[in-house]
Amino acid sequence: MSHPPENDQQIQEKLSKVRHLILDVDGVLTDGRLYFDNQGNEQKTFHTLDGHGIKMLQQSGVAVAIITGRRSALVEKRAHDLGITRLIQGREDKYTAFLELFAREAYDLEHIAYVGDDYPDLQLMTRVGCPIAVPNAAQPVLERALFVTKREGGLGAVREVCDRIMQAQGTFGAALAPYIAR
Repeated sequence: MSHPPENDQQIQEKLSKVRHLILDVDGVLTDGRLYFDNQGNEQKTFHTLDGHGIKMLQQSGVAVAIITGRRSALVEKRAHDLGITRLIQGREDKYTAFLELFAREAYDLEHIAYVGDDYPDLQLMTRVGCPIAVPNAAQPVLERALFVTKREGGLGAVREVCDRIMQAQGTFGAALAPYIAR
């Protein structure tokens, strides 16, 4: 079995409590592949669906943060463009990075969702209330996820998570309303 069977009621209950969504980058916000040009400059591809979902989720009252093992000016720019102020890069020890992010703020692990795809993500995924994986994640990550997105990392998986959180919290309709003609 690739991951535990989904219990929709349990998922909805846990998503309804989420106050913070923390994201990995490579394999979650991107497809996980590393692109370099002939000069050695890194390139990353981000999906617009993910970006807009993050903006809508933040407007609904859920904070979004990024913790990633690699350092990239592109990630810093993307975070800035999306209004994400909590960003830690170059850290494989994601739980320690998480503790640093929340050092000055009270938090409840049950109110935190984390989306990951690889072994370093397990440090945080095994502690938060809502661990989420993308379908192209490593097997141990899939096995420990509350649910696995239908969309792959870098191809709208984060948007799917954002929408599901807002649906569980009853804020999706209000977030979608500005886009629906009346």
